[in-house]
Amino acid sequence: MKVVLIKDVKKLGSKGDIVNAADGYARNYLLPRGLAVEATQGKLKELQEKEAKQERLEKEKREDALALKNKIEADKFVIKVKAGDNGRLFGSVNTKDIAKAASAKGYDIDKRKIELADSIKSLGMHKVTVKLYEDIAADLKINIQEK
Repeated sequence: MKVVLIKDVKKLGSKGDIVNAADGYARNYLLPRGLAVEATQGKLKELQEKEAKQERLEKEKREDALALKNKIEADKFVIKVKAGDNGRLFGSVNTKDIAKAASAKGYDIDKRKIELADSIKSLGMHKVTVKLYEDIAADLKINIQEK
């Protein structure tokens, strides 16, 4: 029986493959568990359309992330905090503060996407990386100023 795999199946194939499986294996194992569907013309066409739609959505997300990266890298963010002598901060600036500064400028950035090795504890310009998409990251320029 010809089936189209919906999920990866060990020793048979990976998602999207069209394979020949024994009738009993297909009817009693693959089909009931939702691992495969019978390979009819309608199902094949439906799967191709679904795959094309998924690729289109991925492309749109990637383009949006690139546009956001360009906007973010052209912008500068200012965070005002209390500081003591020698430019040392009372406390520190963390990802939550950076996300708040970005949202004040109209950017919707999740604090978990901000990559900060250690909290910022001094005044001045700092660069922080924000992961926007799988392999797209933007560098935020943050100016920490005294209140």
